[in-house]
Amino acid sequence: MSIKVGDKAPDFTLVTKTAEGPALFTLSEHVGSSNILILFVPMAFTGVCTTEFCDISNGIAEYEALNAKVIGISGDNPFAQAAWAEKEGITIPLLSDYEHTAAKTYGVAYEQFLPEANLIMGGVPKRSAFVVDKNGIVQYAEVQEHPKDLPNFDAIKETLKSL
Repeated sequence: MSIKVGDKAPDFTLVTKTAEGPALFTLSEHVGSSNILILFVPMAFTGVCTTEFCDISNGIAEYEALNAKVIGISGDNPFAQAAWAEKEGITIPLLSDYEHTAAKTYGVAYEQFLPEANLIMGGVPKRSAFVVDKNGIVQYAEVQEHPKDLPNFDAIKETLKSL
């Protein structure tokens, strides 16, 4: 079962790749300073995920104006994520959920990713969006069952405007 509006956002610590090298990102260390938009995506270097994160990167000023920090999470390793970000111009922090712990905690892990293609890749995150307010409470939650379906970014922005 996925996290719902009104729930306290579960904490996590994931690896990100910075200019200085790998670093840890702990959600609770960022709660309080701004609202946080958490975006889970299935995989780096795929078309819809690339489009989503490039669009967010190109429009990041709008999220910053809404006092929101945007983070992206996938199950890829941080070095693959860094190569993806460099190749595509993705500027939001990308967090590696390599063990799929955050995806499972948030209830957004596929049991079997793309079963119609007989792919047995459990734990891959479903495309999902969560807005966490400055108090650490989830104010918006959306989980897509199909990997090509994007979250409703207009609704996300409206939620951020109301905080």
